[in-house]
Amino acid sequence: MRGGSTISTRDSISSALRDVTNFASSLWAALGVVAILGKSINRILPIALEPFRNGGPALSPIQLGCYIAISIWFAYAEGYKGFHLRFSPLVVARAQTIKPLQGTPIHHVILGPFYAMGLFHATKKRKIVSWSVSLGVGLIVAVVKRFPYPWRNIVDAGVIVGLSWGSLSIVGIWFKSAVLGQALVFDPALPEKCDRKD
Repeated sequence: MRGGSTISTRDSISSALRDVTNFASSLWAALGVVAILGKSINRILPIALEPFRNGGPALSPIQLGCYIAISIWFAYAEGYKGFHLRFSPLVVARAQTIKPLQGTPIHHVILGPFYAMGLFHATKKRKIVSWSVSLGVGLIVAVVKRFPYPWRNIVDAGVIVGLSWGSLSIVGIWFKSAVLGQALVFDPALPEKCDRKD
């Protein structure tokens, strides 16, 4: 009995260590993506708020209407449809697959946020979509930077709304899945699944 008790204790410690490591790795991957989004928000927020600062040129009623309309459109198209329904569950689903003590390669753990975004170790389709979106966003940002006042500010306001929704969505979905234990039914687009279909 004593020997069995020792083995049981070791198994419990090993299981607890595995659970903590999986939890921490998942947290790193998901919050790393949120940090990337947060850096973008922090960079463009002052530009989006420029029309409402003291001494800033006031928006005309039409421009203010565009500011509100663009923000609402980005909330729906980028925040809800793009992030909440697609990207955020993908990030969390992939973050949940990182299990360092169960065979996950160390570079997947270290580069957890990029892994969670589907930039590598994903199906071919997922990698194409993830890289296309990343490069496309960079191109759009470069173009929007050339917009005159207040149109750059108006577009940036919409981007802020979309990215903020996306960040909160990732945190919320991760919390429900990792902390509350609610099942997340979303394909993490791992390459093995693609291979099995071929």
